[in-house]
Amino acid sequence: MNGNNNIKVLPRAFYARPTILVSLDLLGKILFHNTPKGIIAGKIVETEAYLGEIDPACHAFFGKTQRTKIFWGNPGIAYIVINYGIYYCLNAITEEPNIAGCVLVRALEPTRGISVMQENRGIEGLLSLTNGPGKLTQALGITVEQNGFDLTQGELLIHDNCDYSNIVVTSRIGISKAKNEPLRFYINDNQFVSRQNKVIKCFEGTLEIVKEAFYDGIIKVFLKRNNLPL
Repeated sequence: MNGNNNIKVLPRAFYARPTILVSLDLLGKILFHNTPKGIIAGKIVETEAYLGEIDPACHAFFGKTQRTKIFWGNPGIAYIVINYGIYYCLNAITEEPNIAGCVLVRALEPTRGISVMQENRGIEGLLSLTNGPGKLTQALGITVEQNGFDLTQGELLIHDNCDYSNIVVTSRIGISKAKNEPLRFYINDNQFVSRQNKVIKCFEGTLEIVKEAFYDGIIKVFLKRNNLPL
């Protein structure tokens, strides 16, 4: 894979930045897994940001444990968690060392090894193959065995890529704490994004506009103006 001069693996410096920026910039990138069945890949079309010790929905919120100490290590490391005791979820550790944060990869658009994904999932329907965090890990053969893998080298990688226009910002999905925070991002009009029910749509715009919205406070002003909870 690395022998292809057209492929650029995201470096550690990409992840060593504020979690929201990484979450936005991961959209459009390509997640690769080199497996015994072959290379499987998909374009990241949906992400969710978790802001470490200030975020009640983040596993790092209650401090360092045997499971969560990975948050305070190097960025660009895979953090795999089991949701509901069944589904594996892939996160990328973000921020500088000793600052906790991660991005959940929520959905992919399949691009390579689709027949293997279908075999792994036991289904044929393309649109429902990777449109959720548990679905995509099953499709790509990602389990807790990949917890701690370095996303900048080895068999599980994220490659640079960008081919979309607008980004939509919504509240988060499938959590009970801080669920209304505008920290879920997806590529507008992409048919591989996960379910849209029970979310608050907060904002839409180009990558540059959305970044400015967060750092200039537009997101919170928008929510307050529309009487929506933060």
